[in-house]
Amino acid sequence: MFGFILAGVAVVILASGIWLYTPDKSRATLEALYAAAPSQFITVLGDRLHVRDTGPRDAPAVILLHGFGSSLHTWDDWASALETKFRVVRYDQPGFGLTGADPSGSYTDQRSMDVLAGLMDTLGIAKADIVGHSMGGRIAWRFAADYPDRVAKLVLIAPDGFASPGFEYGRAPDVPLMMRALPYVLPGFMLKSSLEAGYGDPSAMTNAIFTRYRDMMLAPGVRHAILDRMAQNALVEPTALLNRIKAPTLLMWGEKDGMVPIDNAADYQRVVTGAQLERFPGMGHLLMEEKPMQTVQSLMAFLSEP
Repeated sequence: MFGFILAGVAVVILASGIWLYTPDKSRATLEALYAAAPSQFITVLGDRLHVRDTGPRDAPAVILLHGFGSSLHTWDDWASALETKFRVVRYDQPGFGLTGADPSGSYTDQRSMDVLAGLMDTLGIAKADIVGHSMGGRIAWRFAADYPDRVAKLVLIAPDGFASPGFEYGRAPDVPLMMRALPYVLPGFMLKSSLEAGYGDPSAMTNAIFTRYRDMMLAPGVRHAILDRMAQNALVEPTALLNRIKAPTLLMWGEKDGMVPIDNAADYQRVVTGAQLERFPGMGHLLMEEKPMQTVQSLMAFLSEP
């Protein structure tokens, strides 16, 4: 859904005649700022993944999958709480953050699942709880459908996957000509205004959070990769896949989510056996950033159930 935000930024730029060339930032600069310990870089299927693997190695593993346009840093507060009881693995998905562009040029859901399985193999994790947000939620539930033996519990935070205006089954969305300006221009004030839409309370987006999002967008190759991902991903009608999910499933949704409305939860509950829904009044799309301590308690309670 972040793709809609970026498209809006590009449209406003061109419509208003504002051309502000914004080059990528250097990888060395960004890694110095955002890849301090416990960050590490692990090569999986040709991707140099930016990974954080924290918490006790003998504890149950939880893998966190971020959404479109984001990075592993979106989980910072949740990870700090989770790692007291769990082994917590999070990474910048290929095409985003400090992982950057995928050398294969592929950004399909299948490629994302292959990378996830490969990372689990590399880290020696046979089975894990999988938590996914938005786009990461779609990858999480597809992984749970295709690799049921590798998923203990499944948590979906405002996941996408059902058709909506502009996103049809079996057809990748058209990338508007104006959107192709993204690799060259990224006005901060427009990006900030768009990002605020992800919060029920826009004041929850601090200057530090905004700066991080912008810097991750300016990582080398990321903006081109975003366009490639948009051009490649065609939604698959999800009912048959969702029916295959066996893992206990929790849906977490902000009642003020303006990107993936909470009404979509009914689609998942209809086809995922036993799926629970936890609603968060007053919150938007980014639960783990808006009120992290409140929302992580709900997550930990679910993961701790027998």
